[in-house]
Amino acid sequence: MKARAVRQPLDLDLPERRIVLSDEGHVTSVAFRDRFDAHRLIEEFMILANVAAAEELVRLRRPLLFRVHEEPEPLKIDALREVAEASGFTLAKGQVMKTAHLNRLLAQAQGTDFDELLNISTLRSMPQAYYAPENLGHFGLALRNYAHFTSPIRRYSDLIVHRALISGHGWGKDGLSHQDTETLSETAELVSESERRSMAAERDTTDRYLAAYL
Repeated sequence: MKARAVRQPLDLDLPERRIVLSDEGHVTSVAFRDRFDAHRLIEEFMILANVAAAEELVRLRRPLLFRVHEEPEPLKIDALREVAEASGFTLAKGQVMKTAHLNRLLAQAQGTDFDELLNISTLRSMPQAYYAPENLGHFGLALRNYAHFTSPIRRYSDLIVHRALISGHGWGKDGLSHQDTETLSETAELVSESERRSMAAERDTTDRYLAAYL
């Protein structure tokens, strides 16, 4: 946690909704998921594992899929600054935008009537993360080397990283093939697009359940 405090990743507070269905498929309740210190601890371990995998493959000079989150566009930050100022808060101007600046804004709004508004507005000012064979860093997590590694059962991007490590260390025949390496850019686009579709489907489903419940 000390290392996290020094790194200053973007500290958004947007609780995940938990929708409970009856056996007949009707919504019986809507609440926010509990988020305990244990969850945060596991999250930090997973991030560290992702960093370790990326750094090792960078060291080995092996191709892989990075998880990329670029810096927000100046126009989006200007729009966020307007929302902040209209709410009575300030966002640093005239300097390179860092997650620490955004965290200071979120800290100002914490516990006020504008808390949720500022969290959502900050989230909307961020570009979507995606996968790429080029290492462009992860702005939101304030990390230079980052690749998804910890969910190979559900994410193809993680399998690519596992196979790259197998190839890099000569651990067997299940590493990245020459064809895999040649088509990494195409794979990155396909995986990113699939992720966007699944996120949209999840959002739409949640919205429908909420509307039905209301």
